[in-house]
Amino acid sequence: MKVDITSARVHVSVRFTREGSVLAQTIRAGAEGIETRLEVESPDEPGTVAGVVRNAENGCYVMQALASPTPVATSVALNGAELDLTAYPPPTRD
Repeated sequence: MKVDITSARVHVSVRFTREGSVLAQTIRAGAEGIETRLEVESPDEPGTVAGVVRNAENGCYVMQALASPTPVATSVALNGAELDLTAYPPPTRD
């Protein structure tokens, strides 16, 4: 697709959340939502520009990973050996 885009500006707003305690090892971070606004200047037809924007959004790995449930697998190594975090539960507070 050839589109003449003379200027583009994007504004991103994220509403972050967090709950729990770092000291209690119960911290949970998240986001309630992400909003983007793209401002484009182009002499081309709106339909052509819409196609480029659609392709950019659909082809954006980050946007698609955030918009759809994405499995995340993690592992931890300590001094070269696997560390099973479940073997070391958070401390209890008396």
